[in-house]
Amino acid sequence: MKTGILGGTFNPIHNGHLAVAEEVKSRLSLDEILFVPAGQPWRKWGNLVLPAEHRVEMLRLAIADKSYYRLSLIEVEREGPSYTLDTLTELSSGSGAESEIFFIVGWDSLTDLPYWKSPEQIIQLCRLVAVHRPGYSRPALESLEMQVPGISGRVVLLDGPVVDISASEIRERVARGLPISGLVPEEVEQYIRENGLYTTAEGT
Repeated sequence: MKTGILGGTFNPIHNGHLAVAEEVKSRLSLDEILFVPAGQPWRKWGNLVLPAEHRVEMLRLAIADKSYYRLSLIEVEREGPSYTLDTLTELSSGSGAESEIFFIVGWDSLTDLPYWKSPEQIIQLCRLVAVHRPGYSRPALESLEMQVPGISGRVVLLDGPVVDISASEIRERVARGLPISGLVPEEVEQYIRENGLYTTAEGT
C-alpha cells in the first residue's frame, strides 16, 4: 500500500489542495491520499485558526466523492501541539511492512525542513514529495543534504501542478463579500456561506 499524506491547517481546504493530491497520486501511482488536518499547529501559534470542527467538515465535503481519499483526525484528537514526527510515527506503526508513506510538502516547507522537530527521523519514516509553490524557488538538495544527511535519496521533487490559490486569499475574499467559486469545491463554498465563516477577522 502506497499512501500519500497531505497535512495542513485547511483553513479552508481549496481546489489547490485537491489538485496537488490528484497530481501526486497520479505521478507516483499511490493507492490513496490521507488528508490530515492540524489540530493545534505549533508553527502557527498565535494566529487565529478556525475551530477544527469546521475545518474537518469542509474536508469531509471536499473529498466525499473520491474513494481513494481518506480523512485522518489523528492530529485533531491529539492534545497539545502537533509535530510531523509524531504523526508519521503513529501512522507508520499502524501500517504493514509492505506499506510506504509519501509525505507531501511544498517547496517552501522542504527548504524549511532542517528546522522541524527531528528531521533526520522524519526522512526515515517516509519519502518526501515536494510540490511546486508559486513564488518559491526549487529547493537546493545539495544544501539540504549538508543539514540533513540522507535527505537527497528520500525526496521526490515535482514541478507541478502550478495552482496559485491560497487559503488567506479565500478568507479575505469572503470577508470582503467577494465570490470564491472556482477556488473551493461547491460544497465547501456553500458550507462557508451557510455557517457565516470568515466574515470577520475572527477565525482567519
